[in-house]
Amino acid sequence: MLLVLAFGAVLLVSVSLSGLAARTVLSTALLFLLAGALLGQGGLGVVAVHPGDPLVTALADIALFTVLFTDGQRANLAALRENWRLSGRALGLAMPLTMVGIAVPAHFLVGLDWSTALLIGAILSPTDPVFAAAIVGRVDVPLRLRRLLNVESGLNDGLALPFVLIFLATASHAEADLGTVGLELALGLALGVVVPALIALAWRSRILTAEPRLQPLGPLAIAVLLYAGCHLTHANPYLAAFAAGATLATLDQVSAEHFEPLGDLLSEITKFAALLVFGALITPERLSHISVGGWVLAVAAIILVRPAAMLLSLLRTPLSRGERLTAAWFGPKGFASVVYGLLALQAGIAESEQVFDLVAVTIALSIVLHSSTDVPVAKALRVRPPDNLPSGRAEV
Repeated sequence: MLLVLAFGAVLLVSVSLSGLAARTVLSTALLFLLAGALLGQGGLGVVAVHPGDPLVTALADIALFTVLFTDGQRANLAALRENWRLSGRALGLAMPLTMVGIAVPAHFLVGLDWSTALLIGAILSPTDPVFAAAIVGRVDVPLRLRRLLNVESGLNDGLALPFVLIFLATASHAEADLGTVGLELALGLALGVVVPALIALAWRSRILTAEPRLQPLGPLAIAVLLYAGCHLTHANPYLAAFAAGATLATLDQVSAEHFEPLGDLLSEITKFAALLVFGALITPERLSHISVGGWVLAVAAIILVRPAAMLLSLLRTPLSRGERLTAAWFGPKGFASVVYGLLALQAGIAESEQVFDLVAVTIALSIVLHSSTDVPVAKALRVRPPDNLPSGRAEV
């Protein structure tokens, strides 16, 4: 219960400071990460978790699924059609370039063999705009920029998984079953489209109607069914989550709109819980094992590789210079990389500990940099942060 108590205390502090965080470089995500590091074995020792703990994997998995399902409902079919050229460039060009761009310094600076270096590149290639909420979550930011970041992050989590599995099999000197990986991807996409589509069509009948008070629970039930179904059938849950959200928003916009406030809150809660536990894993002992080349790799992956790959992929697009720079900078490493890093750790390859340490420090550095720069960048785009937020005092 100490972990629950710690989560409640940090959640209370973060909520109380969220108004300040919305106007400054202070970040609620960073607060949870730092609180986890302080309460973990590298700090006060209040929270005792280790990378092999099922709680760590489950929290990261649920958080990623929840975030993708909620984000998918902001990308209906019309939005995907309208924005497919920009999203296609980000997924088809920037993502592979990022993967290779991270693998090269991992091989030459850290000394990893090419299969393990490419594994790290695949793990760190997905992005997660949940740490750039001031950009993605604001309606006054240019719509095409928000859609680009949202669709990119929603799809690249699932698309990175086949490469992670292939390079993981290569690093462990096992044969990668490409047929099985492709089947899992296809099955995840099929479940993500078919399940919500059938339910949304059934809701159009006069018999199956929900009272307004319970309407937000309909999409939640779909998400629970889909999450369990994917794990029972070994379908790709991340691709299924985003596809399900987009399908529901396309066929039943009313349900998607009713679910949005609940979905946002669920995403925040699972995200904060996962960050607290992930922060507890980052100890001084683990960081001390990282070489100078490993630190250079982590910095280069965030500051050089991702921005260069994205800027190259967005050449000759209608985006303004400010929008291209913003899209290039906001490629934060999030829950997909946590899940895939844990997958590599539990696979038992020779360099599993080193791979996880490099992934963990890159994610932590990304959270610090991206979650603390979203408000300044939003201001640079001439987007004003929320002001005049209500306080606990009674109005006179």
